[in-house]
Amino acid sequence: MHTDPPMNVETFIDSQPLSRFQKRILILCFLVVAVDGFDTSGIGFIGPAIRADWHLAAAALAPLFGAGLLGLTAGALLFGPLADRYGRKRILIAAIAVFGLASLAAAASTSLTILIALRFLTGVGLGGAMPNAVTLSREYSPASRGSSLVTLMFCGFTIGGALGGLVSAQFVSTIGWRGVLAVGGIAPLALVPLLAWALPESLEFLLLRGTSRDAVLAEKIAARILPAGAPRVLLRSEEKALTQTSSARALFAPRMASITVLLWTTFFMILLIVYLLTSWMPLLLAAAGVSLKQASLMTMMYQVGATIGGVWLGRRMDRSNPQRVLALAFLVATGLFVVCAFSVGSKAIIVTTILGIGFCVGGGTIGGYVLSGSYYPTSSRATGVAWANAAGRVGAVLGSMLGGALISVGVTFQTFLLSLAVPGVIATLSMLGLERLRREQALLEPLTSRTLEPVTEPAPRTGV
Repeated sequence: MHTDPPMNVETFIDSQPLSRFQKRILILCFLVVAVDGFDTSGIGFIGPAIRADWHLAAAALAPLFGAGLLGLTAGALLFGPLADRYGRKRILIAAIAVFGLASLAAAASTSLTILIALRFLTGVGLGGAMPNAVTLSREYSPASRGSSLVTLMFCGFTIGGALGGLVSAQFVSTIGWRGVLAVGGIAPLALVPLLAWALPESLEFLLLRGTSRDAVLAEKIAARILPAGAPRVLLRSEEKALTQTSSARALFAPRMASITVLLWTTFFMILLIVYLLTSWMPLLLAAAGVSLKQASLMTMMYQVGATIGGVWLGRRMDRSNPQRVLALAFLVATGLFVVCAFSVGSKAIIVTTILGIGFCVGGGTIGGYVLSGSYYPTSSRATGVAWANAAGRVGAVLGSMLGGALISVGVTFQTFLLSLAVPGVIATLSMLGLERLRREQALLEPLTSRTLEPVTEPAPRTGV
């Protein structure tokens, strides 16, 4: 029988050592974003094979790349509010199933039109999966290590991206582009039963929904976080119970609208850069005289850098002002674009700068996902993360289409890279604007029960 008063769920998670159960959640979410990264990278590398198989012009691939990104945008817009209404786990599993089935069907496409339509559906599933994986990871991570743990989880995206590029470049000649798409469909479908069995619902969501069944389930989940032999605890949420109020409307509530706009601007600019690089870099390097295999290995260095950068930046975000950490990363990336642009004749410098760009841009993108969840309360968190992701995907669509337009007019590798400095500067300024806005509003009161500043003693709940 419980004798202690109910404990706030966030305080409860912060007060416990990281359990094996929480690590399992992070691993499962890691696998979810890994299949997303595999698909995102793989489609760029199989583009030349599709073009050769169906005798297409280079510009004809732009709608193919853009369809998947449009689907990602639609999926984020759709599944974010649904997750805030019906739960993260249920929507995450549904999104993964949609993604896997659509990717398998795409492997059997008989025309470019059918392939484009199925790539759109694939994107819809991916658009719902990633934000919910980020949200669940954040809600089960202790604040003092929140950024580090969630960025470590999100490195599944970059590792999956590196694997996608490697598999596509090395095996497309044997299994064909259809085989690559089939692998990208089988992997997420294999995850569905595993997620249904092993992934819990968000504790915070269960407490907000507030039914007696949810309360019992929340207590059972909490018991799996507690060390062996520890007495069970009752949990509560400091937020109001879920209502029919739109979680999307909450993103533009007083004091939140400016944060939302700046966050969306940052995601738009950064994902524009990411998808310009991952979709078109292999073709541009090939046009500059680099073999396709060499181009794929060079571009894979971006994913390697992003993985290292995500881990390192996550740790820095836990120890320092996270907005300033990301602003500096984007600023350094802007300078690396210029260096790489004037190093066309040196493969060694290109590889090194691409690694650095991945560290700053790819790692910074991971940090951005972590940061986005910390601005919003539980009742609108999935929507906040998903819609920031959707804003970024709009930039990704533009980047993908813009890349096709630039290639069709014969833009050089140098001009292509120099153009990336513009969104790099805007992303830097947007992140600095978020830092200033957050600092000003912190003088009034915290935006949520989780602040973003480093831990001091004594202090309220901090971190991500």
